[in-house]
Amino acid sequence: MPGTLYVVATPIGNLQDLSPRAASVLRSVDVVASEDTRRTGTLLAHVGARPRVLSFHAHSGPRRTTALLEILAEGRDVALVTDAGTPAVSDPGSDLVAAARAAGSPVVGVPGPTAVATALSASGLTADRYLFLGFVPRKGAERRRVLARAAGEEWTVVFFEAPGRVAALLRDLAALVPGRQAVVARELTKIHEEFRTGRVEELGDYYSIAAPKGEVTILLAGTGTPPEPPDRSDEARTLARSLLAEGSTRREATRRLVSQLGLPRNEAYRLVMEL
Repeated sequence: MPGTLYVVATPIGNLQDLSPRAASVLRSVDVVASEDTRRTGTLLAHVGARPRVLSFHAHSGPRRTTALLEILAEGRDVALVTDAGTPAVSDPGSDLVAAARAAGSPVVGVPGPTAVATALSASGLTADRYLFLGFVPRKGAERRRVLARAAGEEWTVVFFEAPGRVAALLRDLAALVPGRQAVVARELTKIHEEFRTGRVEELGDYYSIAAPKGEVTILLAGTGTPPEPPDRSDEARTLARSLLAEGSTRREATRRLVSQLGLPRNEAYRLVMEL
Protein backbone atom coordinates (compact mmCIF):
# COMPACT_ATOMS: atom_id res chain seq x y z
CA MET A 1 0.00 0.00 0.00
CA PRO A 2 1.27 3.50 -0.78
CA GLY A 3 1.98 5.90 2.03
CA THR A 4 -0.39 8.73 2.95
CA LEU A 5 0.27 12.39 2.21
CA TYR A 6 -0.91 14.47 5.15
CA VAL A 7 -1.54 18.17 4.42
CA VAL A 8 -0.94 19.65 7.86
CA ALA A 9 -1.93 23.15 8.92
CA THR A 10 0.59 24.68 11.33
CA PRO A 11 0.42 27.74 13.61
CA ILE A 12 0.54 31.21 12.05
CA GLY A 13 2.35 32.51 15.13
CA ASN A 14 1.42 30.98 18.45
CA LEU A 15 2.75 27.41 18.75
CA GLN A 16 -0.09 26.54 21.14
CA ASP A 17 -2.47 26.72 18.18
CA LEU A 18 -1.10 23.46 16.77
CA SER A 19 -3.86 20.88 17.12
CA PRO A 20 -3.26 17.62 19.02
CA ARG A 21 -4.06 15.73 15.82
CA ALA A 22 -1.47 17.70 13.84
CA ALA A 23 1.13 17.07 16.52
CA SER A 24 0.34 13.35 16.45
CA VAL A 25 0.70 13.23 12.66
CA LEU A 26 4.05 15.04 12.76
CA ARG A 27 5.33 12.52 15.33
CA SER A 28 4.14 9.53 13.30
CA VAL A 29 5.19 10.29 9.70
CA ASP A 30 8.46 9.20 8.18
CA VAL A 31 9.11 12.43 6.25
CA VAL A 32 8.07 16.07 6.52
CA ALA A 33 8.12 18.17 3.34
CA SER A 34 8.79 21.68 4.57
CA GLU A 35 8.74 25.13 2.98
CA ASP A 36 11.26 26.41 5.57
CA THR A 37 13.24 23.67 7.30
CA ARG A 38 14.45 25.95 10.09
CA ARG A 39 10.98 27.07 11.12
CA THR A 40 9.69 23.53 10.80
CA GLY A 41 12.58 22.30 12.94
CA THR A 42 11.42 24.56 15.77
CA LEU A 43 7.89 23.22 15.46
CA LEU A 44 9.02 19.59 15.38
CA ALA A 45 11.17 20.11 18.47
CA HIS A 46 8.17 21.67 20.20
CA VAL A 47 6.12 18.46 19.76
CA GLY A 48 9.01 16.01 20.14
CA ALA A 49 8.86 14.78 16.53
CA ARG A 50 11.94 13.42 14.73
CA PRO A 51 11.02 12.67 11.11
CA ARG A 52 13.35 13.20 8.16
CA VAL A 53 12.82 16.77 6.90
CA LEU A 54 13.05 17.58 3.19
CA SER A 55 12.90 21.07 1.75
CA PHE A 56 9.84 21.63 -0.46
CA HIS A 57 8.98 25.15 -1.62
CA ALA A 58 7.80 27.11 -4.67
CA HIS A 59 11.18 26.75 -6.42
CA SER A 60 11.94 23.12 -5.59
CA GLY A 61 11.20 21.87 -9.09
CA PRO A 62 9.87 18.52 -10.32
CA ARG A 63 12.77 16.46 -8.94
CA ARG A 64 11.72 17.04 -5.35
CA THR A 65 8.11 16.20 -6.19
CA THR A 66 9.29 12.97 -7.82
CA ALA A 67 11.39 12.13 -4.75
CA LEU A 68 8.39 12.62 -2.45
CA LEU A 69 6.19 10.50 -4.71
CA GLU A 70 8.79 7.73 -4.56
CA ILE A 71 8.76 7.89 -0.77
CA LEU A 72 4.96 7.55 -0.79
CA ALA A 73 5.18 4.68 -3.30
CA GLU A 74 7.45 2.85 -0.86
CA GLY A 75 4.65 2.93 1.71
CA ARG A 76 6.08 5.67 3.88
CA ASP A 77 3.92 8.56 5.09
CA VAL A 78 4.72 12.21 4.33
CA ALA A 79 3.46 15.38 6.02
CA LEU A 80 3.36 18.56 3.94
CA VAL A 81 3.78 21.81 5.92
CA THR A 82 4.46 25.43 5.01
CA ASP A 83 5.95 28.38 6.89
CA ALA A 84 2.65 29.01 8.63
CA GLY A 85 -1.01 28.18 8.12
CA THR A 86 -2.58 25.78 5.67
CA PRO A 87 -0.48 24.36 2.80
CA ALA A 88 -1.60 24.96 -0.81
CA VAL A 89 -3.62 28.06 0.18
CA SER A 90 -1.48 30.90 -1.21
CA ASP A 91 1.43 28.59 -0.42
CA PRO A 92 3.22 25.73 -2.21
CA GLY A 93 1.68 22.28 -2.26
CA SER A 94 -1.17 21.98 -4.76
CA ASP A 95 1.02 20.32 -7.42
CA LEU A 96 2.29 17.73 -4.95
CA VAL A 97 -1.25 17.00 -3.73
CA ALA A 98 -2.49 16.55 -7.31
CA ALA A 99 0.46 14.32 -8.20
CA ALA A 100 0.00 12.18 -5.09
CA ARG A 101 -3.68 11.68 -5.85
CA ALA A 102 -2.91 10.81 -9.47
CA ALA A 103 -0.35 8.23 -8.26
CA GLY A 104 -2.92 6.58 -6.01
CA SER A 105 -1.64 7.79 -2.65
CA PRO A 106 -4.26 8.75 -0.06
CA VAL A 107 -4.27 12.48 0.73
CA VAL A 108 -5.56 13.58 4.15
CA GLY A 109 -6.07 17.18 5.20
CA VAL A 110 -5.30 18.01 8.83
CA PRO A 111 -7.08 21.35 9.42
CA GLY A 112 -5.89 24.12 11.66
CA PRO A 113 -4.83 27.76 11.72
CA THR A 114 -5.35 30.05 8.75
CA ALA A 115 -4.79 33.80 8.60
CA VAL A 116 -7.85 34.21 6.36
CA ALA A 117 -10.40 32.88 8.86
CA THR A 118 -8.60 34.43 11.84
CA ALA A 119 -8.61 37.90 10.28
CA LEU A 120 -12.22 37.62 9.08
CA SER A 121 -13.53 36.44 12.44
CA ALA A 122 -12.01 39.37 14.35
CA SER A 123 -12.39 42.10 11.71
CA GLY A 124 -16.01 43.10 12.25
CA LEU A 125 -16.66 42.91 8.50
CA THR A 126 -19.30 40.62 7.05
CA ALA A 127 -17.87 37.12 6.66
CA ASP A 128 -20.87 35.03 5.57
CA ARG A 129 -19.29 35.04 2.11
CA TYR A 130 -15.94 36.41 1.03
CA LEU A 131 -13.48 36.53 -1.86
CA PHE A 132 -9.88 35.52 -1.17
CA LEU A 133 -7.37 36.99 -3.64
CA GLY A 134 -4.11 36.12 -1.88
CA PHE A 135 -1.08 38.17 -2.93
CA VAL A 136 -1.88 40.82 -5.55
CA PRO A 137 0.39 41.05 -8.62
CA ARG A 138 2.96 43.81 -8.09
CA LYS A 139 2.23 45.81 -11.25
CA GLY A 140 0.79 45.85 -14.74
CA ALA A 141 -2.51 44.88 -16.29
CA GLU A 142 -2.95 41.84 -14.06
CA ARG A 143 -2.73 44.00 -10.92
CA ARG A 144 -5.28 46.44 -12.34
CA ARG A 145 -7.61 43.58 -13.23
CA VAL A 146 -7.42 42.01 -9.75
CA LEU A 147 -7.96 45.33 -7.98
CA ALA A 148 -10.90 46.22 -10.25
CA ARG A 149 -12.46 42.87 -9.36
CA ALA A 150 -11.96 43.61 -5.65
CA ALA A 151 -13.44 47.10 -5.97
CA GLY A 152 -16.66 45.78 -7.51
CA GLU A 153 -17.02 42.72 -5.28
CA GLU A 154 -20.27 42.34 -3.37
CA TRP A 155 -18.62 40.54 -0.45
CA THR A 156 -15.62 41.15 1.81
CA VAL A 157 -12.31 40.73 -0.02
CA VAL A 158 -9.22 39.27 1.69
CA PHE A 159 -5.64 39.92 0.55
CA PHE A 160 -2.22 38.87 1.75
CA GLU A 161 0.54 41.43 1.30
CA ALA A 162 4.21 41.87 2.09
CA PRO A 163 4.71 44.61 4.71
CA GLY A 164 6.73 46.84 2.37
CA ARG A 165 3.88 46.94 -0.16
CA VAL A 166 0.91 47.46 2.19
CA ALA A 167 0.76 51.25 1.76
CA ALA A 168 0.89 50.98 -2.04
CA LEU A 169 -1.96 48.46 -2.10
CA LEU A 170 -4.12 50.63 0.15
CA ARG A 171 -3.43 53.71 -1.99
CA ASP A 172 -4.38 51.83 -5.15
CA LEU A 173 -7.59 50.65 -3.52
CA ALA A 174 -8.36 54.18 -2.31
CA ALA A 175 -8.12 55.45 -5.89
CA LEU A 176 -10.81 52.95 -6.89
CA VAL A 177 -13.10 52.97 -3.84
CA PRO A 178 -12.49 56.11 -1.72
CA GLY A 179 -14.32 55.95 1.58
CA ARG A 180 -14.61 52.14 1.61
CA GLN A 181 -14.01 50.50 4.99
CA ALA A 182 -11.00 48.24 5.37
CA VAL A 183 -9.08 46.37 8.06
CA VAL A 184 -5.35 45.71 8.30
CA ALA A 185 -4.60 42.66 10.47
CA ARG A 186 -0.94 42.31 11.41
CA GLU A 187 1.06 39.62 13.23
CA LEU A 188 -2.01 37.49 13.97
CA THR A 189 -1.77 35.33 17.13
CA LYS A 190 1.64 36.83 17.94
CA ILE A 191 2.74 39.18 20.74
CA HIS A 192 2.37 42.31 18.62
CA GLU A 193 -0.96 41.40 17.00
CA GLU A 194 -2.75 44.46 15.66
CA PHE A 195 -6.07 45.21 14.00
CA ARG A 196 -6.44 48.68 12.50
CA THR A 197 -9.72 49.71 10.88
CA GLY A 198 -10.75 52.75 8.86
CA ARG A 199 -11.32 54.05 5.37
CA VAL A 200 -8.82 52.81 2.81
CA GLU A 201 -7.32 56.25 2.27
CA GLU A 202 -6.82 56.75 6.03
CA LEU A 203 -5.09 53.40 6.35
CA GLY A 204 -2.96 54.14 3.29
CA ASP A 205 -1.82 57.43 4.81
CA TYR A 206 -1.08 55.78 8.15
CA TYR A 207 1.03 52.95 6.75
CA SER A 208 2.86 55.30 4.40
CA ILE A 209 4.30 56.93 7.53
CA ALA A 210 4.41 53.92 9.89
CA ALA A 211 5.51 51.02 7.71
CA PRO A 212 4.10 47.77 9.12
CA LYS A 213 6.24 44.83 10.19
CA GLY A 214 5.52 41.11 10.10
CA GLU A 215 2.77 39.16 8.34
CA VAL A 216 -0.12 41.27 7.04
CA THR A 217 -3.68 40.41 5.99
CA ILE A 218 -5.87 43.13 4.47
CA LEU A 219 -9.65 43.02 4.32
CA LEU A 220 -11.77 45.29 2.13
CA ALA A 221 -15.49 45.71 2.77
CA GLY A 222 -17.71 44.63 -0.11
CA THR A 223 -20.20 46.82 -1.95
CA GLY A 224 -23.12 44.97 -0.36
CA THR A 225 -24.92 44.74 -3.70
CA PRO A 226 -24.48 42.35 -6.64
CA PRO A 227 -22.51 43.75 -9.58
CA GLU A 228 -24.43 44.78 -12.68
CA PRO A 229 -24.42 41.99 -15.27
CA PRO A 230 -22.39 42.89 -18.37
CA ASP A 231 -24.28 44.08 -21.43
CA ARG A 232 -23.82 41.32 -24.00
CA SER A 233 -26.39 42.56 -26.51
CA ASP A 234 -23.88 43.32 -29.28
CA GLU A 235 -22.12 39.98 -28.81
CA ALA A 236 -25.48 38.18 -28.83
CA ARG A 237 -26.62 39.91 -32.04
CA THR A 238 -23.36 39.04 -33.78
CA LEU A 239 -23.65 35.39 -32.76
CA ALA A 240 -27.34 35.24 -33.72
CA ARG A 241 -26.65 36.71 -37.18
CA SER A 242 -23.88 34.17 -37.72
CA LEU A 243 -26.08 31.27 -36.66
CA LEU A 244 -29.00 32.34 -38.85
CA ALA A 245 -26.66 32.87 -41.80
CA GLU A 246 -25.38 29.32 -41.34
CA GLY A 247 -28.93 28.00 -41.58
CA SER A 248 -29.89 27.60 -37.92
CA THR A 249 -33.56 27.99 -37.10
CA ARG A 250 -34.68 30.83 -34.82
CA ARG A 251 -35.36 28.27 -32.13
CA GLU A 252 -31.87 26.77 -32.43
CA ALA A 253 -30.26 30.23 -32.46
CA THR A 254 -32.17 31.14 -29.30
CA ARG A 255 -31.02 27.95 -27.58
CA ARG A 256 -27.38 28.66 -28.50
CA LEU A 257 -27.56 32.22 -27.13
CA VAL A 258 -28.86 30.86 -23.84
CA SER A 259 -26.27 28.08 -23.56
CA GLN A 260 -23.21 30.00 -24.82
CA LEU A 261 -23.81 33.47 -23.41
CA GLY A 262 -26.03 32.73 -20.44
CA LEU A 263 -28.77 35.08 -21.60
CA PRO A 264 -32.29 34.68 -20.19
CA ARG A 265 -34.40 32.76 -22.69
CA ASN A 266 -36.90 35.60 -23.21
CA GLU A 267 -34.10 38.07 -23.97
CA ALA A 268 -32.39 35.66 -26.35
CA TYR A 269 -35.66 35.05 -28.19
CA ARG A 270 -36.32 38.78 -28.48
CA LEU A 271 -32.86 39.46 -29.93
CA VAL A 272 -33.26 36.69 -32.51
CA MET A 273 -36.71 37.88 -33.54
CA GLU A 274 -35.46 41.46 -34.01
CA LEU A 275 -32.96 40.39 -36.72
